[in-house]
Amino acid sequence: MTTIRSSTIAAALVLAAMSPLAAATDDVSIVAALDTTYQEAVKKNDAATMDRILHDDFVLVLGDGRTYRKADLINDARTSRFAYELQDEEAGSQTVRVWGDTAVVTAKLLLKYEHNGKQFERKLWFSDTYVRTPQGWRYVFGQASLPLPRES
Repeated sequence: MTTIRSSTIAAALVLAAMSPLAAATDDVSIVAALDTTYQEAVKKNDAATMDRILHDDFVLVLGDGRTYRKADLINDARTSRFAYELQDEEAGSQTVRVWGDTAVVTAKLLLKYEHNGKQFERKLWFSDTYVRTPQGWRYVFGQASLPLPRES
């Protein structure tokens, strides 16, 4: 009986130790997919999806120091202020790190869009911070680099 009890306790401890790893892996997958969905929503000017993903306290800081709130980005999407051809993460560049109820996505973003009759094309790095809320993961803070130098 002692052997059965010891092995049962050992198995329970192993499973208990593994469950946070499984949960963390699930969180990585969920946040990675959510960030990709967000980028696609921006590309399509899908204000409803952006509204669902963005935290009410959201702030975006661009490489030149400009800042945008959730309402700014939702308004830009609703008015189609930017017409995107590309708003895509470079394949293989996305990294997601999770620490409890906080996750950070880092990736290289490829952009090609029209704004005020002018064409823009650039690459940049970004870091998007997500927090776990009772409603699920929400995008609360973003920071984008200055445009990267053109590759020769």
